[in-house]
Amino acid sequence: MKILGIETSCDETGVAVYSESEGLVSELLYSQIRLHKEFGGIIPELASRDHAQRLAGMTQKVLEQADLKMSDIDGIAYTLGPGLIGALLVGTSFASSLALKYEKKLLPVHHMEGHLFAPFIKQDIEYPFIALLVSGGHSLLVLVKSFKDYTVIGRSIDDAVGECFDKVARMLGLEYPGGPEIDRLAKMGYNDQYKFPRPLIYDGLNFSFSGLKTAVRYQIEKLNDQGILLEDYIHDICASFQEAAI
Repeated sequence: MKILGIETSCDETGVAVYSESEGLVSELLYSQIRLHKEFGGIIPELASRDHAQRLAGMTQKVLEQADLKMSDIDGIAYTLGPGLIGALLVGTSFASSLALKYEKKLLPVHHMEGHLFAPFIKQDIEYPFIALLVSGGHSLLVLVKSFKDYTVIGRSIDDAVGECFDKVARMLGLEYPGGPEIDRLAKMGYNDQYKFPRPLIYDGLNFSFSGLKTAVRYQIEKLNDQGILLEDYIHDICASFQEAAI
C-alpha cells in the first residue's frame, strides 16, 4: 500500500509518499519563514495562499522522485487539524479534489496524532510509553497504551512552550522565528545567571509557561532600568530562560 501525505497545518507545506513495504519513499518540505519574517510572525492569509500555490507542483515532484503515478497511490492522507483554519482548508480541498479525480480513499489525520506516532516511521517502540509533544501551539504529556488507546495526562494550562519562546524573543527584539535565535544566543551565555521559575504545576502533570514569561519580562525591565545594555545580558537571559523552559 502506498499513501500520499499532505501537510498544510501552519507555515510549512509538506508532501510525501509512504509505502507499507518500503517506508518513506520520497518527500518535500517547504518552509514559509522568509515569507513571514518581515511581519514578525505568521500571517494566516499569506500562509494559505502560499500553500495553494505550491501544493500541485510539490505533489507532482514527489511522485516523480518516487517514480510513481497517481494510479499507483492507494490513499491520500491529509492534516485535518488542529492548525490555521485557512491553511488546513487548502490542504483538505486539494486532497479531496485528488481523491475525487483519481477515486482514492481519503485519510484525515489529526495533527498531534501525526506527531505522536511519527517515530514509528524509523523504529519500533514498545507499548506502553509516555510521549512529550512540544510544538508551537501545543505542549502535551500523553500516555500511549496502543495505537488506538492513548490519554493526555498533562498539558499547558496557558501558553504552549513554542508560544513562550516567541514572546520572549519579541521582548528581546529578536527576529522571527525567535526560537532558533534564542537557542543560538543561549550557547554563548550562562544558564544559571538568572533564576527563572520552572513551568511545572506541582499539583498534577500540567504545565504553565505564563509565569516564566512574566519573570523574564520583569528581569529585562529591571536590567534596562539599571542602564545595562541589552548586548551585555541577552546571552545569559536566553540561556537561563531556555534552561527553565526545557
